[in-house]
Amino acid sequence: MKSLKNHISLIIALFTVLFSVQIYVAVDRTIGAYENRLKNDYSIVVVSNKVLNPHDFKAMDSIIERSEPIATDQVLKRLQGEMTKKNLDLLKLTLPKFYRVYLSRFPTPEEIQKLQKKLEKNPGIERVEGYAQTHDTVYKLMLLFKDVVQIFSIAIAAVTSLLILKEMRLWQFQHADRMSIMALFGAPVWLRSAVLFRLAIVDAIIATVVLCLAFFLIDQYGWMDLLLRTVGISIQLFDFIHDGFRSLLIALGVSIILTLTIVIGSEEEE
Repeated sequence: MKSLKNHISLIIALFTVLFSVQIYVAVDRTIGAYENRLKNDYSIVVVSNKVLNPHDFKAMDSIIERSEPIATDQVLKRLQGEMTKKNLDLLKLTLPKFYRVYLSRFPTPEEIQKLQKKLEKNPGIERVEGYAQTHDTVYKLMLLFKDVVQIFSIAIAAVTSLLILKEMRLWQFQHADRMSIMALFGAPVWLRSAVLFRLAIVDAIIATVVLCLAFFLIDQYGWMDLLLRTVGISIQLFDFIHDGFRSLLIALGVSIILTLTIVIGSEEEE
């Protein structure tokens, strides 16, 4: 019963590490999807005194993906009853050209400023509006949220690793007699500690399976997906092939490295 309790403790500890890592990955994917959505919605308004085509805008900066003219017909229609046709035609000729410029990716505030300055240097462009203040606020909030999750995940992983070390130390005490007998018969360190490595590997596999089951249930109930869809985001929280394999590697790596730490530490004490 005590041995089972130690196994459960290690499995929970490894699961906590894997879960915190996967949450960070899911947050990173969510922010990436949100950035892509903002990229599609975000645009820069350019006022020009001459006609510019999409090729002209692309030649100004590689981050520009496409451009489209903003129609001024509605403004002219409102003035039809107030101005003569001759004046309207004259106004149509002298009215500046308005363009909406879309970017190939979601830019940083610094990139927006550089792009604005580069566009304003063009003699044909009179004004550039990048809505930098609103963009800067959204972008900084996204980065802050990502950094908080990253720090939180690192803190959980560090504390949990200490708990795993404690559990493995208990395993070592439980198998101390067996390891001492093997040492008397000249068994090498890796053979004496094989039972610790075996237990660590088995628990790492179980923790990975539990993680996959947890995200399978989250996916089945769909409450997280529904929450993301309310803000227009659709992502795969857990890829059972790639994420599952990565989680297994992390669990095995943490288990084996911490077991090696225990084994090497006990060898130095002898």
